[in-house]
Amino acid sequence: MRQTPSRALLEPRGPLLAAGPVAVPAAGPAPAAPAPAGQRVLVVDADADRAGSLTAQLRRHGHDPVGVGHGSAALTAYEDVEMVLLDLDLPDLDGLEVCRALRAVSRVPIIIVTSRRSELDCVLGLHAGADDYVTKPYGLRELMARMEAVLRRTRWEPAAARDIRHGRLHIDVDSREVSVDEEPVALTRKEFDLLYLLASQPDTVIPRKQLLQQVWGDSWSRRTIDTHVSSLRGKLGGSGWVVTVRGVGFRLGTG
Repeated sequence: MRQTPSRALLEPRGPLLAAGPVAVPAAGPAPAAPAPAGQRVLVVDADADRAGSLTAQLRRHGHDPVGVGHGSAALTAYEDVEMVLLDLDLPDLDGLEVCRALRAVSRVPIIIVTSRRSELDCVLGLHAGADDYVTKPYGLRELMARMEAVLRRTRWEPAAARDIRHGRLHIDVDSREVSVDEEPVALTRKEFDLLYLLASQPDTVIPRKQLLQQVWGDSWSRRTIDTHVSSLRGKLGGSGWVVTVRGVGFRLGTG
């Protein structure tokens, strides 16, 4: 890592002082270096005993872990954490689907921790958006080292784009403002979340189930997404903004 020279090194040097007594501060104990701050870590694992053991170990190492046993819970808990440790074998959703859903809307570091050991599984996990892939059984020191390495890399990555433009559509992510042809469009919170998820992957058909889990979590009915898609189309000014791919899901259109 490139280090910035201290101000003393940058300032021009003056002439050497004449020899003579120099006051030296009394020696004292050096100030202790600050301990590295722990991370809030989301542990996603259906095995309660295994998850409990891992969260206890993370806590002993100074982290602040929280454990969930379902993919749907992970999709609502990721916003408050700084890293996700994700098992692939979950009771409600496949872990790869959860990984893709998280990566679609967040840059939170994700390490897959799984018993799936094949090269294909590893490749699929990395393609789904994971930052690293660890197979069980693993050594705790190895996992901690991989967590630190991933955090180092992600801290130096440029910030994600907070401004999405898709033809006549403009989404300001930070202010949650949307406009079409520079005319503001008032959306509800869920309508904005739905549009943002589609716009973050403009060339991808996003499955209906993923949209429901990502935007609504466990609070939805069969008509939830259809009602919101219909409302979103009306507010944006045309059915072409949200395209239905029958039997699969939805993708962002061009209006």
